[in-house]
Amino acid sequence: MTNDHAALYNALASRDPRFDGVFFVGVTSTGIYCRPICTARTPRASNCRFFESAAAAEKASFRPCLRCRPELAPGRAPVDDAQRIAALVASRIEEGLLDDGSSLEKIAAHFGWSSRQIRRIVRRELGVSPMELVLTRRLLLAKQLLTETGLSMGEVAFASGFSSVRRFNDAFASRYGMPPTQLRKSTGRAAAKAAHAPDGVPDAVERDTLTLQLGYRPPFDWKGLTRFLAARAMQGVEAVHDDEYLRTVRLGGSTGWIRVRDEPGRHALLAEISRALTPSLSVLLARLRNLFDLSARPDVIATRLESDELLGVVVSRNPGLRVPGSFDGFELAVRAILGQQITVKGASTLAGRFAAAFGEAIETPHPALTHLSPRAARVAKSSVEEIASLGIVGARSRCIVELAREVASGRLKLEAGADAGATIEQLVAIPGIGRWTAHYIAMRALCWPDAFPKEDAVLRKRLGGVTPARAEELSQPWRPWRSYATLHLWQQAQA
Repeated sequence: MTNDHAALYNALASRDPRFDGVFFVGVTSTGIYCRPICTARTPRASNCRFFESAAAAEKASFRPCLRCRPELAPGRAPVDDAQRIAALVASRIEEGLLDDGSSLEKIAAHFGWSSRQIRRIVRRELGVSPMELVLTRRLLLAKQLLTETGLSMGEVAFASGFSSVRRFNDAFASRYGMPPTQLRKSTGRAAAKAAHAPDGVPDAVERDTLTLQLGYRPPFDWKGLTRFLAARAMQGVEAVHDDEYLRTVRLGGSTGWIRVRDEPGRHALLAEISRALTPSLSVLLARLRNLFDLSARPDVIATRLESDELLGVVVSRNPGLRVPGSFDGFELAVRAILGQQITVKGASTLAGRFAAAFGEAIETPHPALTHLSPRAARVAKSSVEEIASLGIVGARSRCIVELAREVASGRLKLEAGADAGATIEQLVAIPGIGRWTAHYIAMRALCWPDAFPKEDAVLRKRLGGVTPARAEELSQPWRPWRSYATLHLWQQAQA
């Protein structure tokens, strides 16, 4: 934890859940200490004292908040495992894990707990049962589909995770006090379809797609984000054309493609999605939000970084900068390994060969999209020589095989919300992955806002040719938004 009072106060003011459990705040005017996500009114900075643990706050004579309950915070609290599991279960439910045929027992086994323990933990930590979380997620997705698409009632029901139209109708009426047809009638099915019909797509393709909105907080530097993604795209799997992002998708048993463009007048992205992916819409939308960093608070982040004399001008020139996440953590990690000590363009060429060799071919209406992203399980079974034959040096080939084995086994989880510190240590334990690569993977695959690859030559050059240790020292005022500071400096170097 940083000792920078201003950085910690900024993290507190943002109420970003990524900092929950990283620190605690004691409020001198009340004598109470809280988690950084507490819903109570944000106290004055002068009244805040920050602690690395709940025990340290109590030693300083602060009492635990009854509203946010510091004992439930993930990371360092005594019941860390319970809260972390509850959060992860909620995340899996949000991604539709129960909709793909998995049972709560299977999810519980994944965490090494019983389903009874999972039910008790989720109810205690979140106040609802796992199935109540499932129902809320399904109904909210159904509401969006009814409002924004021309899908039939049956398609909406099944895409939202309901096993029958009757169950869907009953749940919708019970929760919202109206049948779903009434909501569809009030919004206008035809109008909704026309409003979101993608431009420049043949009618045959349009009938096989649907388009949904993904809102964001403005400003949003879409051009900067797509420029970054375009340079690092895995050829055949993803592409950027005319300010639109395209990629192939495999989720569960569904495969298809997406095309995403910005609609700044609506403060939203429009995602055109092949209908074959409707059974996996929930997880798909969650991954798109991570990929495009749609939950960021650009106002809070910019206020913090603009106050720094090294970054102020750079940040003001790039309002709405986002840190690109990843759609697939394993894919991103492979691309990062391939990018070690070679040019960005050279790494993209190797990534394209890798996708063609280990990813399955897929037909799409977009010539640039030809393959699905390689699965970790497939790569884990390959030989080092097989990968090296693509022109990838032996050391990196061995590193990719070892990474694939760790991911395929479930020991290494490269997903948003995973513990950044623990994951970085797991990554550097793999021969061939250094601190720079591990922090870069944490920044994008884990959506960690405070990653800082201090060994990066471009960063150190922008900071005056300093050593990694000095770069780390200079970065302290940027916490907890060092990932964003890093992107600003990289963009400045490319200007």
